[in-house]
Amino acid sequence: MSASDELTLEERGPTALDDVRSWIAAGNSAELAAWLRASDAADVIYTAAQLTDQEREGLLSTLRPDQAADLFELLPEPQRIEALQSMEPGDAAAIVHELASDDQADIISEVENAEEILAALDPEEAAVIRGLADYEWNTAGGLMIAEFFAFPKDLRVGEIVSRLQDAADNGDDYDVQYVYVVDDDSKLAGVLRLRDLLLSPRGRPAEALMLRDPHSVHVDDTLEQLVAFFNDHGFFGAPVLDDEGRLLGVVRASAVREATTERSDSDYSKSQGIVGGEELRSMPLRIRCTRRLSWLSLNIVLNVAAASIIALHQETLEAVIALAVFLPIISDMSGCSGNQAVAVSMRELSLNVARPRDWLRVWRKESLVGIINGLALGLLIGVVAILWQGSPALGVVVGGALALNTVVAVSIGGVVPLLLKGLKLDPALASGPILTTVTDMCGFLLVLSFASYAMDYLR
Repeated sequence: MSASDELTLEERGPTALDDVRSWIAAGNSAELAAWLRASDAADVIYTAAQLTDQEREGLLSTLRPDQAADLFELLPEPQRIEALQSMEPGDAAAIVHELASDDQADIISEVENAEEILAALDPEEAAVIRGLADYEWNTAGGLMIAEFFAFPKDLRVGEIVSRLQDAADNGDDYDVQYVYVVDDDSKLAGVLRLRDLLLSPRGRPAEALMLRDPHSVHVDDTLEQLVAFFNDHGFFGAPVLDDEGRLLGVVRASAVREATTERSDSDYSKSQGIVGGEELRSMPLRIRCTRRLSWLSLNIVLNVAAASIIALHQETLEAVIALAVFLPIISDMSGCSGNQAVAVSMRELSLNVARPRDWLRVWRKESLVGIINGLALGLLIGVVAILWQGSPALGVVVGGALALNTVVAVSIGGVVPLLLKGLKLDPALASGPILTTVTDMCGFLLVLSFASYAMDYLR
């Protein structure tokens, strides 16, 4: 391999990208398939991101469905949705057919032309996808796959092994870790280890070999419950049962980890003002501007409300101009303290170790942290004010305001996410503006009110 072959696509510059574009334009599936095999995932993702929507659609349409599905799984969700919506339903259905059932349900629930794609699939497969898409994405039902092996408990070992081999010969790409045993009503009876199947007499019935009463999860179990389950049990996957104990699917530990990461990314984006879903710069300008403006417009109103406190104390601020230097410091430091409390509350909610009814306990604990940290921060900023202006009164005003506002900030940051959760609102989206507005208003009010009372000492 030459030195140039070892360079990434980004390091090689536009040539590799131009090659991909020319292959797409020419419908050269062989060259595109060779490029996919020779490139690592990071290079493929980067190159696909530089293509236009039409070029990505052409890339997926040119490849074989199984190759297109491999590429499809690497693409960010907005690009996947856009590609499927712009493709012919038959081409889109061919790609969807190659995906795992949980991925099928996820993407079908997002695209606008879902029914057209489903109509191009085998009716039985389409029915499975519809059933999975009905579950909430953050439950066992929404995360489970429908590809699993389950056999009657009276079936013999030899027949089970034969059926597994037939499935492999037929190209069934199942991620087999466990083989399940069910009764006549499809209720879970036990689980078979592959080692036991291979090393047991062919005539032995599954019922005599299975591990009885295996651990399982309920189809409505939440993501938090699934995280706790897999933390307690080192399984690769777990059977998913309904209220009657019937086996519906299998949820994999890897799917739970991926969902947890996706939710954390989503919460972070929301907290930074990116609402309406994942955003990429390849998305249409109108969508990106609209999503951001919905957040920024709200923040204008909230910031005007905070600034009105300054307007009401304009005379005090004009008399002691040094206060203007400390107002943003107090606002920012209080906001930082409050955001720490928000982060802890969000984490405890995600781990299911805190619930909305725990708000009073959370407030007590955060208040203690706020008092201690507030006194420390207030002392530091007070000393800075005294050294800068030589005014002990100014140090007391700004130090006392920061100390009290820190207590307010951590109290709000700790409690508001729980209260919003209890009201069925999104704490990741709403906690930020509430915290920012209240801490700004309280900080400005405390500083300017204290300064008004201490005006004789500050002049």
